[in-house]
Amino acid sequence: MTNTAPSARRRLTPFTVLAALFAISLVCLAVPGIGPGVRAATADGTPGTFVARELTCVRHPGHESCTWTGDFRPYHGAGVKSGVELYGRDRDTLRAGEQTAAIDVGRPHRVYEPGGSNEWMFSALLLLCGLTILGFLLRTAARAIRP
Repeated sequence: MTNTAPSARRRLTPFTVLAALFAISLVCLAVPGIGPGVRAATADGTPGTFVARELTCVRHPGHESCTWTGDFRPYHGAGVKSGVELYGRDRDTLRAGEQTAAIDVGRPHRVYEPGGSNEWMFSALLLLCGLTILGFLLRTAARAIRP
């Protein structure tokens, strides 16, 4: 006679544990970016002026990624944020010392153009992947437990 108790039918494998930890890590990485990502997408923040100081470029296979670093000064209120990056601006549209409108959504080292940002898509993709993996693991575990 074989033992058909749920615990005897299916054991927790190292792969399952690693998959669960990976999925939880994806969710933990995604959740903090949701709020700022939504604010960046809708340009919901403190408007001000970004003054370009330095252009930094990194070459990847097939393309080059450039970022302007500079200072952000809000239109209303005091306090200049120095050393912030302007997200989404082409390298050829600014020169060092020039200024442009920007929005501070609360990220410590990044401001955005007033038109918004698609950066939220990365957080959404991480969250979707993590929840999909967790859902698959939970569904598999529920099937294994059912008599």
